[in-house]
Amino acid sequence: MSNTPTEKDGAIYDAKQLGIPKMLVLGLQHMFAMFGATILVPILVNSYFHGEGLSIQVTLFFAGVGTLFFHICAKLKVPAFLGSSFAFLGGFATVAELNSGIFANMTYGEKLPYACGGIVVAGLLYLVLALVIRLVGVKRVMRFLPPIVTGPIIICIGLSLAGSAINNAQTNWFLALVALIVIIVFNIWGKGMFKIIPILMGVLISYAVALAMQFAGMTNPDGSAIIDFTSTASSAWVGLPDFILCKFNLTAVLVMAPIAIATMMEHIGDMSAISATVGENFLEDPGLHRTLIGDGLATSLSAFFGGPANTTYGENTGVLELSRVFDPAVIRIAAVYAVVLSFVPKFASIIGSMPASIIGGVSFILYGMISAIGIRNVVENRVDLTNSRNLIIAAVILVCGLGFSSGLTFEIAGTSITLTSLAIASIAGVLLNTILPGNDYEFGVNPEGDMNRGVTLKARHRKD
Repeated sequence: MSNTPTEKDGAIYDAKQLGIPKMLVLGLQHMFAMFGATILVPILVNSYFHGEGLSIQVTLFFAGVGTLFFHICAKLKVPAFLGSSFAFLGGFATVAELNSGIFANMTYGEKLPYACGGIVVAGLLYLVLALVIRLVGVKRVMRFLPPIVTGPIIICIGLSLAGSAINNAQTNWFLALVALIVIIVFNIWGKGMFKIIPILMGVLISYAVALAMQFAGMTNPDGSAIIDFTSTASSAWVGLPDFILCKFNLTAVLVMAPIAIATMMEHIGDMSAISATVGENFLEDPGLHRTLIGDGLATSLSAFFGGPANTTYGENTGVLELSRVFDPAVIRIAAVYAVVLSFVPKFASIIGSMPASIIGGVSFILYGMISAIGIRNVVENRVDLTNSRNLIIAAVILVCGLGFSSGLTFEIAGTSITLTSLAIASIAGVLLNTILPGNDYEFGVNPEGDMNRGVTLKARHRKD
């Protein structure tokens, strides 16, 4: 096959040659790839906020709009989809349980805008990193955020959520185990498209089992209905997403903002993975600073109107490798699908009826995988844990991240401020890495290790 500007090495860089119908189908495939993980975030957050959390409609709307905005910032060159970030789940869970200061007498729904306000600030931190990278270069910046810092922080994110997974799963262990087993089977033995959407398959199959149990007259062990269709029947087929305006409070900002350290590293890893898959160096053109700006502003825009943080999705990188169609226009079609779907309340209500036990079963593996990816980050970057310096940094981060379960509360100028365990761990890790001698990490020396810095259950695809 001869190489042309639109096709080389069996890959297609301009999908227009396939025709509009095929482009629409390829876009639908990308939407299904991101769908399971993207809607899982508001489902999980709703369990923390007792039904008063994120809207599935708003989440889908800003997944689509955020992706389109990212493509504009990246000069329409990068085939990336922006879906919901799992990294902020721990922050949402923490804000939901804040009960001091202005949060003392708030309902869960009243706390949600403050969590979103914290994410707005976290997204703006991307702009700071983008500016610094533009001015001094990525290698100098990454010396302050090596794997010995980011790896243990990601480990803490996953482990801090473990209790939530157990609490949800124990409402019906049978359904939780069905979801868990299905995810494992598709992730290990799945073929083609099914291999890269194990979460979606776990949700669909376990929900089908739950429906069968419901129609057979079965209940949860505590006697409650397995699925509650009360709100589904009254939901309209067409309606606007339930946007809310975020609010700002220093304590909530300090809960959410440090998580940006992990998600910014995830972004860099994803840009490396997409570059390797497509065969283009997107870190140079359009530039890492541009992709960071697109991701950060998309995150802030989403959270400003009551949505979750966005992040580049490895699931869609897997679809790129599977289809060998690298045209970013196909991703933009998927983004339009997500926006259209966000105006169907009936659909969102059906998703919202998912039993807590299924959420627990999915979370069981998801939260563990987040921590496991943190371990992989350390291993694949060949971090030497026999080195006392590295051992001290990792030890302090892990103890701070898991030990300060209630955070650290203090007052400044009469204002009560709470630093969460993850914030304390992040600050301690960055400071120790800066102060202690012997930092020899250099970004780019081990590209495969740098590539694996994600904080979700993702398919990573590399081009040898």
